[in-house]
Amino acid sequence: MAETRRLFFALELPAEVQKQIIQWRAAQFPEDTGRPIAAANLHLTLAFLGDISVEKQKALSQLAGRIRQRGFTLTIDDAGQWLRSNVVWIGPRHAPLGLIQLANMLRSQAARSGCYQSPQPFHPHITIYRNTPRAVAIPPPNFRWQYQVDEFVLYESVFKQGRTRYQPLQRWSLSNKEE
Repeated sequence: MAETRRLFFALELPAEVQKQIIQWRAAQFPEDTGRPIAAANLHLTLAFLGDISVEKQKALSQLAGRIRQRGFTLTIDDAGQWLRSNVVWIGPRHAPLGLIQLANMLRSQAARSGCYQSPQPFHPHITIYRNTPRAVAIPPPNFRWQYQVDEFVLYESVFKQGRTRYQPLQRWSLSNKEE
């Protein structure tokens, strides 16, 4: 059986934004809210690929490298909880068009390459807690983090020594000018 890796395309968060999110989360939620996501693992998933072979990874990387799109500004200013998946999240109240276009391109390329894609519409979010045992009070979104998105990343999800870490494998730049 061919070796596979658990991969996804995502936006990386700047270290300063990660730090601010962790501080906000610690101040807003009780300790028993759920399993907090480590600062280094905070990201915004664009397309989940699943367990794929090295060959499929190469093909998807080539397709990702053909994407020509402008960078965009991402504003994180909303929060919520999905009870069915036991997740607390933050994300943009209004997703920029560039974000939606990028996610749609990556998701459609992944689907054409045989990677299952959820039929649910893309809802950009950053998971801050997993395994929330019950509904939690979501504080008013009294935050606004904003940053320029100039690239997207292919990550591998690695489970080792009882922990999951997301390791960047490859990066692609978004342009700030017409090509």
